Amino acid sequence: MNRVFSGIQPTGTLHLGNYLGAVANWVALQENTSIDRIYCVVDYHAITADYDPKDLMKRSVNLARDLLACGLDPEKSALFVQSQIPEHTELAWIFQACTSYGELQRMTQFKSKGDTQSFVSAGLFTYPVLQAADILLYDANMVPVGEDQVQHLELTRGIARRFNTLYGECFPDVKPLLTEAPRIMSLKNPEQKMSKSSGEGHFLALDAPENETAKMIKRAVTDTGPAEDGEMSPGVANLFTILKALGATEAHTSLMADYEGGSLRYG
Repeated sequence: MNRVFSGIQPTGTLHLGNYLGAVANWVALQENTSIDRIYCVVDYHAITADYDPKDLMKRSVNLARDLLACGLDPEKSALFVQSQIPEHTELAWIFQACTSYGELQRMTQFKSKGDTQSFVSAGLFTYPVLQAADILLYDANMVPVGEDQVQHLELTRGIARRFNTLYGECFPDVKPLLTEAPRIMSLKNPEQKMSKSSGEGHFLALDAPENETAKMIKRAVTDTGPAEDGEMSPGVANLFTILKALGATEAHTSLMADYEGGSLRYG
């Protein structure tokens, strides 16, 4: 039987990008009886960036609660907190000996995250190795990922092959379960993925009051100047993506017709 593994960091309240980009797909996969599902609150990954130690445990518990509220069913999926299983870090240490410095240097997510942090930890650099341990510890052979995570998964496959060559066949070949989940972008900077680390105004929290959510949408960046070759600007495209992903089919069709006809105005 196939086995899926996926994790999410406890960086605070779930936002719309988390839900549409990952959690909604996790819930949908529960209807597939041909796979085992393992989901994890990856709190060790969260300590690779600035964090409040006193707050981390609370956020981990709250995230697990939110995931259950979103529809994860303990009868259908395993859900746990990463730090409760010490084998994650044990295997990660062994895997570091199977990973080259050059491979980690080429990870584009390290480059982008490192540029935004005043203190760049070694943990951030070796983050993909711990990610490989997370996956392979449970013999998972499928990982639901978006295009921005494929590079990390390729590293996981390389680590598994190198380990298997050295010690014998231990780990499966992991394949990406590419999903149709939309990539939700920042409301203030639609060139970047929606993230809480970008600060207030960039993301939509799932537990935000309706009036606050409405204000955030109204303030979202739309056109930032003339689009190239008549293409939709990133900000407008992001709002249309959100509308469609939330199932507002009629509104999406109507507004898209207005946009294509040149009658759509922003205000």
